[in-house]
Amino acid sequence: MKHHIVRAVRAGIYQLLGAALLTPVAVLLGLPILTEWTPERVLVLWAACLPASVLLALTPLMRRLEAAALSELLDVEVPKQADRLYLVVLTSLHLYVGGTLGAGMLALTPGLVALPEQARAGLGEPAEVLLIAVTVLSVMVAAGLGQRWAARRLLRTEPSRVIDELGRRQSLALELHDSVGHALSVVLVQAMAAQAALQRTRPALAVQSLEHLTATARHAQQDLDVLLSVLDDGGTTETPTLEALHTLTRGLDVHMNAVEHLDKIPAATSRTAFALVREALTNALRHGRGPVTLDVAVGTGLVLTVDNAVAGSPGGQGRGLTGMRMRARLAGGTCTWEEADGTWRVQARLPL
Repeated sequence: MKHHIVRAVRAGIYQLLGAALLTPVAVLLGLPILTEWTPERVLVLWAACLPASVLLALTPLMRRLEAAALSELLDVEVPKQADRLYLVVLTSLHLYVGGTLGAGMLALTPGLVALPEQARAGLGEPAEVLLIAVTVLSVMVAAGLGQRWAARRLLRTEPSRVIDELGRRQSLALELHDSVGHALSVVLVQAMAAQAALQRTRPALAVQSLEHLTATARHAQQDLDVLLSVLDDGGTTETPTLEALHTLTRGLDVHMNAVEHLDKIPAATSRTAFALVREALTNALRHGRGPVTLDVAVGTGLVLTVDNAVAGSPGGQGRGLTGMRMRARLAGGTCTWEEADGTWRVQARLPL
């Protein structure tokens, strides 16, 4: 109950704020129009306030005030990069409706001021004034709640929010492709190694491969759970950093030359680097042969180099390579690849 009362009060204050913001302009317009008080002139002033509201809404200061009012008074989440047109529409509506209802309250003020004296003379006109005042206040609250409803639905289709949502889905799709794709590649390699070990009657190696297979499958299941929970909650996820490189190379024939103190690398860059290494190793497992060499160097920037022998002619640029290039660009870096003398090399450079 208290929550509903607070929400109603805030909706009313929102309308009063709109009236207060439009009042100076309405007064300036009223000076030449209301030289004579007639219903027609009042109607002309009311109509003139509509384009005035739109012109006011075009100013950056008014749009910033509107964004703050929507957030603080109506609990409407306004995107940081909200489209200008959407804010102009909401601001214009706020000013014009608030100004109209504020004028109604202003017109009732004389009656409300005289209400105590009239009340002593008996009910009748005071009750009518009070009833009208309550009605206007109720309309202001209803209008505020209505604008809250309209703002939420309008901003739901706001371009920057749609772009953010598409970016989030694309990021999740890329993360799902990289993490699960890497896990499946490791599972395949370890299963083949276990099969080969059993055929050579070397159970110890088979057990070791199966342990790696089990650990990889368990990590993949955890990654999948995290990604699915993000999809359910509509939030974001954070990928591992370079400090977790050992989870990628465990049980694989990877020769790693990594610098110390990987924890000193900025977290955002480290996460991007981890994702790039993961995809490069996945490609090496799928399309390469023999051991893989991984170098992590830190100078003016972070340089990742992954080398492996090719197992055949390189195929076309797939989703993984495209995703690697996109990740590197988003981090302000580059990601290149080439095949020379039977060696496939992927190199990423990221700024620190």
